[in-house]
Amino acid sequence: METPDPDLQVPHRIQYQDEIARLERDTLEGIELVVGALDRALEALAHQDIELAELVVADDDRIDGRYLQIHQGVLSLFARQAPVAGDLRLLAALLHVIRNMERMGDQCVNISKLIPVSGTAPPTDPQILSMMEEMGMAVRQIVRQSMKAFEGRDPAMAFDLAERDQKVNELNKAIFRRALEVGNDLDLREWAMTMTLVARCLERIGDNAVDIGEQIAFVVTGVFREFADASQAGDSRDR
Repeated sequence: METPDPDLQVPHRIQYQDEIARLERDTLEGIELVVGALDRALEALAHQDIELAELVVADDDRIDGRYLQIHQGVLSLFARQAPVAGDLRLLAALLHVIRNMERMGDQCVNISKLIPVSGTAPPTDPQILSMMEEMGMAVRQIVRQSMKAFEGRDPAMAFDLAERDQKVNELNKAIFRRALEVGNDLDLREWAMTMTLVARCLERIGDNAVDIGEQIAFVVTGVFREFADASQAGDSRDR
């Protein structure tokens, strides 16, 4: 049997590693797109800006397109290179991470679609608004931390995501409780109920960021385990 020429194999290996690095960069950029969508959705929510909310919905095609691009790239590498060991773990993790990325984008769309439900100038409750702002900022920080943890392969930072997500879960419950107490004004109650749906979307974004953290630990250690039972409040398939 003829021995492969090592000089031909080296460039091929370099190209293979470049492809993996590109897929990871594209994934991190995709999560950055989610952060941008979340920022715009939160701004639209704060100002009841229906036009900005519509832009978030329309721009979700970019996140979906990024998901499909990376998914196809990973499958192509599996077919052509049969990766093993650390490369296999990373590529498998990327398939999970881009699913979380796409779901977070969808939740930003859901938030934006809820904004017109209450009209252009609905009655509001200051306590709910304050908690929504706090929850939105907390979720944004979690998503960005998941990016940094993945880029730096930092299991400690990844594990911290679950701790930070507890605050998001508490705010989600507090907003729901407050919505039940806002009074008998029908328009205000409708707005408050809409805010509970928005809070649920934010809570799901936090859960997906925690899922990304779990994949980071898997890439580093080779062992997968859940940081926390993020599905306690519902079916884990909705994550």
